[in-house]
Formats: sequence, C-alpha cells, structure tokens
Amino acid sequence: MSSRSDADDSESKGDAAGPYAIERYLNVRSAYGASFGPDGDRLSFLMNTTGTAQVWTLEGPREWPEQRTFYEDAVSFASWSPERPELIFGMDEGGNERAQLYRLDAETGEIENLTAKPEAKHRWGGWSHDGDRFAFASNRRDESVFDIYVQGRDETSPADARLVYEGDGWLSLAGWSPDDSRLLVSQAYSNFDQDLYVLDLETEELEHLTPHDGDVRYQSASWAPDGEGIYLVTDHGDADTLYLAYLDLETKTLETVVEGEGWNVDGIALDDETGRFVYSRNVEGYTELTVGEFDADDPTAFETFPEPDLPGGVSGGVSFDPDAERFAVSTTGDAVNTNVFVVDIETGETERWTDAPTAGIPRETFDESELVHVESFDGLEVPGFLTLPDDPAGNGGDGAPVIVDIHGGPESQRRPSFSSVKQYFLDRGYAYFEPNVRGSSGYGADYAALDDVEKRMDSVADIEACVEWLGDHPAIDPDRIAAKGGSYGGFMVLAALTEYPDLWAAGVDVVGIANFVTFLENTGDWRRELREAEYGSLEDDREFLEEISPTNNVENIEAPLFVLHGENDPRVPVGEAEQIAEQAVEQGVPVRKLIFEDEGHGFSKLENRIKAYSEIADFLDEHL
Repeated sequence: MSSRSDADDSESKGDAAGPYAIERYLNVRSAYGASFGPDGDRLSFLMNTTGTAQVWTLEGPREWPEQRTFYEDAVSFASWSPERPELIFGMDEGGNERAQLYRLDAETGEIENLTAKPEAKHRWGGWSHDGDRFAFASNRRDESVFDIYVQGRDETSPADARLVYEGDGWLSLAGWSPDDSRLLVSQAYSNFDQDLYVLDLETEELEHLTPHDGDVRYQSASWAPDGEGIYLVTDHGDADTLYLAYLDLETKTLETVVEGEGWNVDGIALDDETGRFVYSRNVEGYTELTVGEFDADDPTAFETFPEPDLPGGVSGGVSFDPDAERFAVSTTGDAVNTNVFVVDIETGETERWTDAPTAGIPRETFDESELVHVESFDGLEVPGFLTLPDDPAGNGGDGAPVIVDIHGGPESQRRPSFSSVKQYFLDRGYAYFEPNVRGSSGYGADYAALDDVEKRMDSVADIEACVEWLGDHPAIDPDRIAAKGGSYGGFMVLAALTEYPDLWAAGVDVVGIANFVTFLENTGDWRRELREAEYGSLEDDREFLEEISPTNNVENIEAPLFVLHGENDPRVPVGEAEQIAEQAVEQGVPVRKLIFEDEGHGFSKLENRIKAYSEIADFLDEHL
C-alpha cells in the first residue's frame, strides 16, 4: 500500500463501538463473474479472498476452489475457451483502466500476456466458437477512439493482432456470429444512445443495423441461433423503458418480443446454439429472471421454464454450460453476500457452487433495507433504500446518525445488494439511506433525463428533500446527517454541502468531481465525448458548468469534509481532490485528505480499503 494522508498520525478509534472491526467486514468475500469450462464440469469465477479479485476454478458445488491468478491488481473478467482448457482474463495496472488480456492454461497454470500494449485499453469481445481466435476493441491507434481487432489464441505479440476496422468513437463488441464470419459491433454516443453494426470479417465492411434520429438505446445484443437476426433490449419508438426485441438482419425490421411493462428489461443472455435464454427485468431495483427457449420457426415466440428461486433479490452475470442445460448466475442481497449459483434450466432447481465466506460474521446479523419513496420539491417521487440499525434509539435516545450514500453515474442505480461497508456502519449504530435521485437509471428514460445539463441541480434538490424527510423520521437524529458518495456521487456530496450547508454534519467525497470544466479537460480522451453528452460540453456549456462546480461555491461549505482519491484515476483525475481540499481549507473548513498512490477510480486493494474506511469511521465518529 502507498498513500498520502493529512491524517496519518491520527489514532484509529473506528473499531471501538461495534463487535466486529472494519477488517472483518471488508473480509466478507464475493464470488461472481462465473464462466463454464468447455467440458461443463468446471467453473471459473472471480473472488476477492486475497484482497483483490482473482481467478478461481472449482469442479463441483461447494468443493474446494483453486486459485489460478496471484496479482496485486484486480482481475476484471475471465472467460473460458469454448474448446480448450484455457481462459482469457483482463487486468489493468494500479487502477489505470488500461486493461491487458492474458491467456491462462488451466492445465499447466502458465499465463501469457496476449496484448502487451500497456499504454492502451483493451475491451474483451469474446471467443470465436472454434476457440481459435478472440476479438477485442482497443484505442491503440488513437487514445480517443476504439478500433476492432481479431487475434489468434496462441499469438502473443501486439503485431499479431489483425486490425479489422478503424473506429471513430466508443466501439465495443457483442460477440461472434454463429458461423464466426461476422462480429456484432456497438457504438455508444451516450448511455442513452447507441447504434449496432455487423462487421464482415472477410470484406471488413461494416453494415449499419439501427439508423435512427434522437436518442435510442440498443443494448445487450445477442445473435439468434440461425445468424439471421439479433435479440436486444431497446427503447426504440419512444418507449420510456427498455423492452426485449428481435431485429431481422435482412429486412431491418424490429419486432417486440417482451414489453417492459413499466420497468426495464435490463438484458438478455442467449445460447446461440439452442436458443435458450435468460432475461432480467429490473423492478424497483429488484431482479426478476425469466428463463426460456425461443421457437426455431418463429423468433418472437418462446416457451418459459420455472423461475429459479435465488436468494437476495439481485442477480446477474449469466453463463450457460456447453449444452445449455444449466446456467451459472451471481446473486446478492442486502443481507446476502455475493455467490455463484447454478440453475437447471428445465426445472429451475438451484444449487450454490461457491462458498464466499462472511469472515465469521453471522449472516443473520446483516440488516435488510426498506424501499421508500420521498416527494421532492416538484412532486416527483424519489425512491431510496433506508436501512436502520438494530437499536436506532440507542444513540442517546435521540435517534441514530445517518449516512446518505449517493451513487455515481449519474446514470446508475442503487440496488438492494450486499455492501460490507454499509453493514459495518449499521453495526456501529448508523442508519444508511441510499437515494435514487432523478437522473438515475432503472426508472425509465424520462426519469433519467431529468438532470441533464441545465437541470443538473434539480437532482441536488432531491437530496435536500430526502434529508428533510429523514429529519422527520422518528428513528433518525436530524442533527447528525452525513453525505457520502463516490465519483459523480462525490460531486453530489460537494454540491449538497455548497447548496444546502445547514443540513449536514459532515461530508465524505470519494474520487469525486469538484469542477466540471477541469474534470472534462483532464479525463481520459476516450471518455470526454460520452461525458459531455450527460453533463454539457466545454464549448457550449462552459459558463454553466463553472457556475455549478463546487470549487466555485466552496465558500458556502460549513460541514467538515473528508476527501479521498486514487493517484492513478483516469476517469476523475486526482486534481479534483487536490483543488477542493485546498480551497476548502482556505475557507476555514476542517478538511481531511487521503490519496492512494496505487489506486485508480476507487479502491480495489484490501489494505487500502481498510485504511480508507477506518479513517472514514474515525471522521464520522468525530463529527457525528
């Protein structure tokens, strides 16, 4: 671990109140990102037992797993070859997000770097069905755009990768056609506007599938088994929520398969040999899974199988076994740490395969959240999850202090999934509130657009409404409310402290945006256009962006502030933390700052997470 802190000499008192220390909670493990091996008897998954996510394999339910990678940096994904006992995984260095691709021989344990271009990002595009090749998108040629490459499985020189298409924007891959002759390509202009293309690998010509006007989402695309169509989720036709559709490649017609019914169909996983599928619907943050099989003669018709009974309420990351008789899926919940389950498709029977431990903390001590709705300044209903400690009145009889934890994105969503940090603070007597203010995803396109550009501060006003609601709650002490958030959520913390300074007892800004102009000027070249689509552009909206930036309103901050950041952050450069901390100190605000020199956009290493949350606990104990 390497970090710089203006509070390094402070004595930690973060473990005094509760029965379990922060180290114990941060040692609650997660197992996820499963992939079936080519024989169907072996499963790979990611687990953070060593402090960062590494590749593990196991050969049966609840059997002893074997660790396959041993790095300080976190592995981001792992995918088995469809034909050989080998897998490809991705990993960056120090959180810089410039991921490289590696091949792991599952028999010998040998690992080879397949890309070896540390200055470039590599975005996984999948194995060919014969396992001889793989595809990826990379910004090797120009940092601001992504090109498409195909490479042989045993080729390890960057020169071996075949450039098959030069892109002009944010390209990613959705998989190989069933006959391996084509690639499905997605181009993103914003989180709510994408296009789909088919790339012919012989001619290297790109065919546009989804010409459209305005913002339309075309996401989670998968090839139909006959290669003549694409299944996807979309809001084409001015739908507010995503629905499941079938796109005929010859006629370019789009047919509805499943309506959203007021909620997003989040995505579909499809086995392109059998037509078996799993799609998910996001209902108020909870996952509803539908398992079925498409009709071979009618691409919009299907039969369904029994719904699997999975614990927790939030599931994702489906991987079919080679015969599509089973699928692996990760599942989690407020009181359920993440584990991988295997589901029998025809019966819906589930079996837990991984055994991610809870560090000796009894599972029954974890607290469940309650879904609530808060009316904002204009009558909008803002959903959120409120979790109370076991004895909220035990804090001097005046109710519990509360942490308002604001998600990033902003086009993201807080869902009732497991958080060891949240459970730690609940154990210490804090309440926890997680709002999904306007601009959050999961509630329709109209809701997500309510904070765009000039409407940005309306979402901050939602936070005010939530705090006023919390202040009236009988289990909450209105004088002990803290704001906490990461990334864009860090901006929301700073904005809440500058716009509504009298509401807060403290603020915790983790890798947050302090000034939109300096953020957009210094973020990774490949991200700038996507981020300007949400926040506003430097060319057209500079004056407004300056106006709402917390650094330009820092004189309003009254509450003590803790700023944490990673030195290698490519998304929100560390200068954002440096400038808000410096300016707040100049205004006489009590400021604590902690910079990790071996982290990026967030904290992936266990020792760094322990230090960060120990100091956050100290800070909140001191001021709440």
